[in-house]
Amino acid sequence: MIDPVAELKKHTSAPVPMPTVIPGNTPIYQEASATGHRTLWAVFVIMLLSSLAFYVMAFRVPVQKRMFHILTAFITTFATLSYYAMAVGDGIGTNKIKIKQTQKHLPDTYDIVYREVYWARYVDWSVTTPLLLLDLALLAGLNGASILVAVVADVIMILTGLFAAFTVDEAPKWGWYAMACLAYLVVIYQVALNGRQTAKAKDNKTAAFYAAIGGFTLVLWTIYPIIWGIADGSRNVSVDGEIIGYAVLDVLAKPVFGMWLLITHDNFSSSASIEGFWANGLGKEGTLRVGDDDEGA
Repeated sequence: MIDPVAELKKHTSAPVPMPTVIPGNTPIYQEASATGHRTLWAVFVIMLLSSLAFYVMAFRVPVQKRMFHILTAFITTFATLSYYAMAVGDGIGTNKIKIKQTQKHLPDTYDIVYREVYWARYVDWSVTTPLLLLDLALLAGLNGASILVAVVADVIMILTGLFAAFTVDEAPKWGWYAMACLAYLVVIYQVALNGRQTAKAKDNKTAAFYAAIGGFTLVLWTIYPIIWGIADGSRNVSVDGEIIGYAVLDVLAKPVFGMWLLITHDNFSSSASIEGFWANGLGKEGTLRVGDDDEGA
């Protein structure tokens, strides 16, 4: 007689053991979509047209009064190059981030995130923000030492932001970010305190204008690290959102700032006039001489 229990045991497959290693998820790619690309092209056009307008405005005033026009035109010119590079797909890198997911009763897993980093934007900022600071410093009448400190602090802020954007580990990333914020505090000190005090020594119109445009600039610049923190930093905002946020700030901080500065400054009856090398080049007194013409043979 056949034992049904024995037969059932014979035909029952052995239990499958639980895997000891659980594979991670599919890699996550955080990239710009068509919306982001269209935004880059739109800002490229805005920067290009602004640059042309600023150069035209420069040629409508004597060379002695062109300092602000040339600096402002250079700002939007470099921004034009940067946005063109990003729009055509150049000036873009990828940061690979490994995110650990801790499981309670299972082995840890890892998510791999590949996020686009627009390094051309940092190249742009490393050139344009010192020029913008120079605009403000010359308007206020800051001394050379204060200008140098502000510009160096600004470059440190941009470079540490770039290092943070490409850093893989979270702790070093936020360490770079903290250094950038400290450098920005130095810029704030020079623009908001030293600059405003120096501008007050000039006429009331210049002092009021500096307070307005300097405050406008610092408000915009303070939003940049906030966007960085929620975009490149914590990755809570998409690449498209990052592009749009920076695009709005760049348009306000460059073309809008520049047009406001040039139109208002040109209306000042006592706008600065720069002579010497800026207007006339190297005169006889500034030429380099080798030997002495009066020396006898």
